[in-house]
This record gives sequence, C-alpha cells and structure tokens, in this order.
Amino acid sequence: MKCQFVRPDKLLFQGEVHHLVLVAESGEIGVWPGHAPEICALGNGVVRLTLPDSDGGGVVNIIVMGGYAEVSSNSVIVLADHARREGDIEPDVVQATKEKALASRNAFPVGDHRRAYYDEKVRWCDLLLSHV
Repeated sequence: MKCQFVRPDKLLFQGEVHHLVLVAESGEIGVWPGHAPEICALGNGVVRLTLPDSDGGGVVNIIVMGGYAEVSSNSVIVLADHARREGDIEPDVVQATKEKALASRNAFPVGDHRRAYYDEKVRWCDLLLSHV
C-alpha cells in the first residue's frame, strides 16, 4: 500500500509499505491493505512503517505529536503537526532547544497565553528525548 507522511515543512516518507501502525488519540491502529476508509486524530508517540520485503523490509519509526491520518483501502496519508524519524534525533540539539524554550517561557509571567507555545515545544522535546 502507498504511504505519504508529511509535516508542515517537509515530506518525511513517500513510498510503499507492507503495513503500518498509527498512534491515534484513542490508541494504536494497525493498517493493512484493504483497511476500511477512516480519518483519525494522531496522538503522541511512534508511528511504525513496515516496509515490504521487496524494498529490503525493516521498520521505519517516526515520532509524532498531533495531526491526522487519512486511511483508504490502498493508501495512507499522514499529516503530522510535529514528526521526526527516530534515527534523525540529535539528543544534544533537542536538549539545547528544550532549555531555550524553558528560558523563553519563563520570561513571561504565569498565566500569560504566550507561554503555551513554549510549553508545547518543551513537550515535543521531551517526547523526542524519550525515544533516543
């Protein structure tokens, strides 16, 4: 089945998959060829793409935080708010980003709505760091 996996700034994966497991708000959803059409909200965690043996097999893990997936009988389109391939995580860079986000957030008083942006950035960094 065909799979296209995108985030706002980049195409992360496009190609054939044997099957995949989505991390949805309601739990994991296994998707195989012939799956009933469905649109689901993504949660936070790992989407696992299992590649066909003809392409060397293996699993591609992509960490996601939010977004949507559209499933049809022969294709899946994943539109993630935040996404990164597991092998592309640089812990030092993520930790530095988290520290900058915390400092920026803490420059605003508690209750200031601008803190929410940095809170989400910190949650994203924590999610990435939990998968290295």
